[in-house]
Amino acid sequence: MASKVATREAYGKALLVLGAENPKVVVLDADLSKSTKTADFGKKYPERFFNMGIAEANLLGTAAGLAAAGKIPFASTFAIFAVGRAFEQIRNSIAYPKLNVKIAATHSGITVGEDGGSHQAIEDVAIMRAVPNMVVLVPADGEETRQVILAAAKYYGPVYIRMGRLDVPLLFGEDYQFEIGKANVLREGTDAAIMANGVMVSMALEAADELAAQGISVSVVNVASVKPLDEETILRVAKTTKAVVTAEEHNIIGGLGSAVAEVLAEKEPTPMVRVGLKDTFGESGKPTELLEKYGLTKDALIKAVQEVLLKKQK
Repeated sequence: MASKVATREAYGKALLVLGAENPKVVVLDADLSKSTKTADFGKKYPERFFNMGIAEANLLGTAAGLAAAGKIPFASTFAIFAVGRAFEQIRNSIAYPKLNVKIAATHSGITVGEDGGSHQAIEDVAIMRAVPNMVVLVPADGEETRQVILAAAKYYGPVYIRMGRLDVPLLFGEDYQFEIGKANVLREGTDAAIMANGVMVSMALEAADELAAQGISVSVVNVASVKPLDEETILRVAKTTKAVVTAEEHNIIGGLGSAVAEVLAEKEPTPMVRVGLKDTFGESGKPTELLEKYGLTKDALIKAVQEVLLKKQK
């Protein structure tokens, strides 16, 4: 059984590495540093850590000012607060002038669990995708999160990084290579493709294993970089398999499924099924139970592949 770690945990550790490597890196939080895992950075580098209180607009506005002064700020809070409470600051103070701010949002999606629908950001990727100049990244495990954070620090410009609370399987080793704007094909298949990110990548790999036992060959593509999107890889895989399933812990409107559908509709029309929340809010419950209720499981992916293969045959 693969060991598990939450992507927010990996984020906290990556910040310590960054802090040692680059004195320009500063971290801001909105009174949630124990939960977002920025507290360790604050203890080690107190002069470079700023608790802005429960004031997210202030958090992002101050991050913009620090970026304008030459710092590399990582502004952290829960995804629902970063995107929901501070959208104007993100749009007008960060993205519009293309300032070098990294919005590191944790506790995204329904796997926040018992905090309930009010705290479960299921539309954040859609909102951030629509903002010009914004890069949108959704890592799948601890190692990819580490590499995403390091890549974001090197990239000049606004970046939205979506992370989670739930412990997820470790999928990648240090030989794995993440690059902004690139998707990673984890498995090559010929019958269908599952394009996933975040918590759904491990499920996509499990589904592909079970489908292989049924004689169905499935490609698995990890699309951590939602924007910019690796159109070249998506088109190549779609041409190879002629059937695509997308999987995300997000509303099917505006997220990864929409991004892939937009590319395929214009350049390679392909039978497609989107797996995600069906335009609904979450609710309070255990993360695994919520994933089951809202159809974000290995079995749901298997069913989606079978469905898209029927479309392919028509």
